[in-house]
Amino acid sequence: MYRNFTKRLFDVIIVIGLLVFLWPVLLAVSVLIAIFDKGPVLFKQARVGKNGQLFTFYKFRSMPANTGDLTSAEIQNVSLSWIGKFIRRTNLDELPQFYNVLIGDMSMIGPRPCIEKQENLIKLREENGSLACLPGLTGLAQVNSYDDMPEEEKAEYDGKYCRDLSLLNDLRIVLGTLRYFTKKPPKY
Repeated sequence: MYRNFTKRLFDVIIVIGLLVFLWPVLLAVSVLIAIFDKGPVLFKQARVGKNGQLFTFYKFRSMPANTGDLTSAEIQNVSLSWIGKFIRRTNLDELPQFYNVLIGDMSMIGPRPCIEKQENLIKLREENGSLACLPGLTGLAQVNSYDDMPEEEKAEYDGKYCRDLSLLNDLRIVLGTLRYFTKKPPKY
């Protein structure tokens, strides 16, 4: 029941509740990007979602306007404006993904959606069944230092999450994500 109905209901309720409190932050970040980093406020990108279907993924734009599709590791080589650095460091660039959650392309918790050129990660997720889960804003791999791990390890965490999907595990990941923001990520 949680996997098929309650999780979606929780996602919508949580996002609406967060938007009530965070709309001033969304507005402020939008204005700062528009003023200090000329170009579009939002970054849109095709990402791989549930069952390998592509969807439009939204973030606040933190990189130069014409930056192509980069993996997390490749982003380290891009020169960012001060506002871009700030919103990436604080993860404020992720807030527009609440829209992806509201329309059902993503969940609050799940494997992080990858870009099409990450073919090995997509293949590994397909093999372990995690491609059948909605991607998430955060997930088991994220609370275990996602950016620094090889794709095989990411896929392993993603598979474990999707096999063990439950309210209790989602709550653990939410707590792990809160710890991550204090820069003390736990290992599960």
